[in-house]
Amino acid sequence: MSYKHLTTFERARIETLYEQGISIRNIAKKLERSPSTISRELKRNSQKGSYKSEHAQDNYNERRNNCGRIGKWSPELAEIINEKLELTWSPEQIVGRLFLGSISFKTIYRWIYQGLLVNQHLNVLRHKGKRQTPRETRGRFNVGASISKRPKEIRKRETFGHWELDSVVSSRGKSKGCFATFVERKTRWYIAFKMPNRSATSMEQAIRTLNEQLPSGAFKTATVDRGKEFACYSAIEQDTDIQMYFADPYSSWQRGSNENANGLLREFFPKKTDLAKVSNEELANALSLINNRPRKCLNWKTTHEVFQKELLHLI
Repeated sequence: MSYKHLTTFERARIETLYEQGISIRNIAKKLERSPSTISRELKRNSQKGSYKSEHAQDNYNERRNNCGRIGKWSPELAEIINEKLELTWSPEQIVGRLFLGSISFKTIYRWIYQGLLVNQHLNVLRHKGKRQTPRETRGRFNVGASISKRPKEIRKRETFGHWELDSVVSSRGKSKGCFATFVERKTRWYIAFKMPNRSATSMEQAIRTLNEQLPSGAFKTATVDRGKEFACYSAIEQDTDIQMYFADPYSSWQRGSNENANGLLREFFPKKTDLAKVSNEELANALSLINNRPRKCLNWKTTHEVFQKELLHLI
């Protein structure tokens, strides 16, 4: 969700409620704002414990008139940026969604490294180390429709309801617990389900679960690799309207959306994590954060916003 500035009316309500001794949390609830927004407003514009909406609005108007191209760090700007960094937004996403290019994402990185943001906690940055491509050790099979037979409009992301599937596993020696992951190609919306193991039976159940949760027409095709967990393709094609396509060997780029999304999920559950011990609540929270990040490829809309809009066309 984009950052929306307080209105004159909201500032007047804050003044009235604050004078009545209403707590910051309850003021926020009445205005349907976050407590941090109310706290920031009071801290910024109060004088000797008194908040006057007219004075606060004058201060806001002056800041707006002088905003132009943002070039200097300020506590107010840092609060806004820190809030989004803690929601796992990248500097580029923050700039694209909130500042429309009036500040460079490189500037945000510089402020982080200088200790001016998030107390220089570099763990808020999305990529914390080198990426390594794991060796494929699963069994494979050579039947099913090749990706070469997949219609061009799917490759071009022109139509909705076409998914990429994969699995994310626990570290070797931890457990067999893993995730079945799904990305809708047009919207980049991402979802995952816990699986007890990486078997075809478990994957089939995950696919059926998602298909049952979606309205008709929202799950038309699935593009997968030739790992043995997708040997369930025949049963899926026979019992549902889903057509499955298989990527070429050693061609992860043919499922680039899913590969990228799995990397985002690994930010929350690194490779040493025993995925069997991850709760459904923890998984849901990670997915919510990922799906509510603005995306450059979606003109800085979130995947959640775009996905929900597509679903409305099917209902």
